[in-house]
Formats: sequence, structure tokens, C-alpha cells
Amino acid sequence: MKIYSSLEEWKAFRPSLPRSLGLVPTMGFLHEGHLSLVRRAREENEVVVVWIFVNPTQFGEGEDFGTYPRDMERDLALLREERTDYVLAPEVEGVYPPGFQTTVNVEALSSVLEGAHRSGHFQGVATVVAKMLCLTQPERAYFGQKDAQQSVVVRRMAADLGMLTEIVVCPTVREPDGLAMSSRNAYLDAEDRRASTVLYRALCAAQKAFAGGERRGPRLCAAMEEVLRAEPRAEVDYAAVVDPETFAGLDGIEGTAWAVIAVRIGKIRLIDNLLLNAE
Repeated sequence: MKIYSSLEEWKAFRPSLPRSLGLVPTMGFLHEGHLSLVRRAREENEVVVVWIFVNPTQFGEGEDFGTYPRDMERDLALLREERTDYVLAPEVEGVYPPGFQTTVNVEALSSVLEGAHRSGHFQGVATVVAKMLCLTQPERAYFGQKDAQQSVVVRRMAADLGMLTEIVVCPTVREPDGLAMSSRNAYLDAEDRRASTVLYRALCAAQKAFAGGERRGPRLCAAMEEVLRAEPRAEVDYAAVVDPETFAGLDGIEGTAWAVIAVRIGKIRLIDNLLLNAE
């Protein structure tokens, strides 16, 4: 496994690699969810590249950029075990050099739910992902379903800009009690960790109602909110049922919809989702 911190060195090397390259973008502090993406990439490509970069432009004022968990040595050890070929781990100045002024904005998708609660977040995501795809030119790039809105933003960006990379979205990996794996879970103390299962339980309540024939969006949202209200440590940002392509709220559901949640447990903000499928 070779590690590149210099993007200029990587750019000089990239033409020697085959087209069948799979990219796994991460912000590090890897967990089983990330590693499942690496394994999928390993199965489907000749070469696997993992990007590790805590991207400052997707963090808002007062968010946790400075304290976001980092452990490069551990990350690299895990990636060696997964037979990763290359790791790109640039410094901030390498990604955003002096004079950098280009951004990518997926307008409508970036203005709702996560976009509404985290101003500028998806512009930061879209910009850094666009740069990653330009630098690595992968045949496929792998993202987790846990960040559902992010994956839709990235797919829309790739389609709108005519990018050749296939955006592959892989299932959420969960702890045995249902909590979606996330690097931020490391922040949770024992009581908050116990309370954090309320996200998945609320989503399951919507899923159960949907399976029972409920197709009214407000009723499905109410099913989630009832579970969330019963957890005193949970402060709800949103619990919504939305169109899977536009993330607009739905009054009635035909076909599929996302049930999406963002909740603060203590000081930690967690997100999760489930796909509601009528088929």
C-alpha cells in the first residue's frame, strides 16, 4: 500500500494506473462501515484508492472540525488488512491552495433538511468530491447510505456535470442494537450511547407503519416523533419522509420514500435513515 500526501505526486502517477479504479472517500477514523465500502471496491475494481481528508469546508461555524476524531496510524493499519492499493491523505493546503476560489453547488438538494440545518455543508461536500473525482478519475466511487442526502447530492452533481464515474451507494452498517456506524459515535458517553438507539427505533416505527399500509407522510412522521419524544436526551432537528430524488417532503407516498432523522443526543448530532419501499 502506497500513501500519497502530495497531490502533485499523485497526479503525475495516476496515468500509469488502469481505468478500473475504485475510490472510497472518507474523513478517516475508519469503522466497519468504511471498511465495507473498501471491500466492495476491492470486489469490483483492479485498483482501490482510499481518500482520507477531514474537509474543513463542509463544517459550519461552531461545528467540530478541530475536534473531529483522527487516528491516521490506525486507519492505515486497517486499510493494509483490506489490501488497499493507495491512500491519498493530503493536507488542507494541498486541497485548497492559495487562490482557490471554485465551488460546486447543487442548489435545490442542498437547501433542505441537512442543507437547511448546516448552511454551506453540501457546497463543501460537492466541491471536495468533485476535486477527488477529477484527481483520481475512478470508474466507481463508493458512498454509504447512512448519509443518504449526501449520496443524492453527489449523484446529482456527477450527472449534471457529465462525470463518467459511477456513484455506488452501499447499505448502512449498524451496531447490533441498530445504531448506524459513524465516526462521531466515538463522542458518545455511556448514557448518550444508550439513548442513541432512539434514532433507529424511530425509523423502525415508520417502517412498521408503512409495512402496515400507512402511506400518509405526516402520519409516518408522527410515528417517528412519538418514539423520539419518549427519549429525554434526544433533541430533534427533523424527522421527515421525503422523495428519494428531491428530498422534498411527501404528503402521500407512491413507490419509495426516505424516512430521515437528525437528532442531537447530548452535544452530539447524529443522522440516520431507512428506505420505505412499497414493492
